Amino acid sequence: MTAESVKIPVSRLYNDESGESHFVDEMLEVTAMNFAPPAPSLHVSEGVPAKQAVYLFIPKGWVGDFHPAPRRQIMTLLSGLLECGVSDGAWRTFSPGNSQLVEDTEGKGHATKALEDCVMLVTQLD
Repeated sequence: MTAESVKIPVSRLYNDESGESHFVDEMLEVTAMNFAPPAPSLHVSEGVPAKQAVYLFIPKGWVGDFHPAPRRQIMTLLSGLLECGVSDGAWRTFSPGNSQLVEDTEGKGHATKALEDCVMLVTQLD
C-alpha cells in the first residue's frame, strides 16, 4: 500500500438551523491499517459508535412523504432503485452500493420513493 491516508467521497443529508434539509458531498479521510491480518492493509475510517443494524425491504411504488429521520443513521442501498428529495428542492437517485449518512432528525426532513423493490441496510447510530 503506497499512501498512508486517502480521502473517499461520502454523502450526507442534514437539516440546517431553519429546519430545511439538504444534501452535501464531503470527503472522508481513511488511513492505512492492518484491519484483518494476515490480509494486506486496507484504508479504514475512524469508527462511528452504532446502536444496531436493521434490514429494510421497500416495495416498488412505496412513497414516504416528507418526514425527519427517526435517528442519525447510515443507509446503504443493497438492491433496487430509490429516489430521495430534500426540502431545498434537490432530488437524488440512489442505486445499489450508494450509502448516505442521514442526520435530518428535525425540521421538514426528506421524502423517499421506491422506483423498484429495494433492500437496504440501515445502521442506527448512537
